[in-house]
Amino acid sequence: MSVTEKAGKYVLIFLKYFSLVFFSFIALLPVVSCVITAFKTDEEYQTTNVMVLPASWLNFDNFINAFNKAGMGRAFINSTIILICVLFFSTIIGTQLAYVLNRFAFPGNTLIRNMFLFASMLPGVAMQISVYEIMYKLHFINSLPGYIVMMCGTDVIAIYIYIQFFENIDGALDESAIVDGASYFTIFYKILLPLLKPAIVTSCILKGVGTYNEYYCANLYLQDKKNLATVATSLYTFVGPLGSKYNLICAGVIISLLPALIVFITCQKQIYSGLTSGAVKG
Repeated sequence: MSVTEKAGKYVLIFLKYFSLVFFSFIALLPVVSCVITAFKTDEEYQTTNVMVLPASWLNFDNFINAFNKAGMGRAFINSTIILICVLFFSTIIGTQLAYVLNRFAFPGNTLIRNMFLFASMLPGVAMQISVYEIMYKLHFINSLPGYIVMMCGTDVIAIYIYIQFFENIDGALDESAIVDGASYFTIFYKILLPLLKPAIVTSCILKGVGTYNEYYCANLYLQDKKNLATVATSLYTFVGPLGSKYNLICAGVIISLLPALIVFITCQKQIYSGLTSGAVKG
């Protein structure tokens, strides 16, 4: 190997690791600044730079004030109820719809798939006028069950993930079960649904993250910010026309991240297996 080739090889190695370090720094910078700001007092925040370390790392007053003043206890309960209901019903609806579209040939099957694809291209904000009118007519505004029903709308991406998995499950399983006298419901719930575990994990991750972090619709339809606040909307308690208390906001952000972090650490094996299985199927 010539000197030029060696030099080019080392330059590529340097660029590779430099880019990894640089983009990792860019990704971690907001998180680090958020943690630093969360431990600062009001005076420290107003008189120091965001990257200046706080005087004490044992000052948890911001976390206590953020939790109490923003009503995050109630917000966590509401978000948990919403998340459990949305994931459960979305999984049931999405898997059943994918089962019908994949296993049964009927007029309009292709049309339905194309309509789902078309719907995925429409921005959600552009549809809010018609959605708001429907929610108003059904008296679902300022109603936690109504918001859950709206959020349970079938996720198009999840449907295609389920369909993709169904296409990799041999139809001979269905035929054998039918010969043994099993109904379509038995085939779906006892045979096919357990085989969809990787796809369900992948879809629940995508849907769960989106539902937990959802702010626009929660702020629009859950207008009672005292009793119907979610984790995302509760953080805006400290934002107002007279200024924003970013040290309390950062403390609230860290509190809101803790449940997701605990779930990730506890279930990371299942999460990784579900994501990798979802990536290679098909």
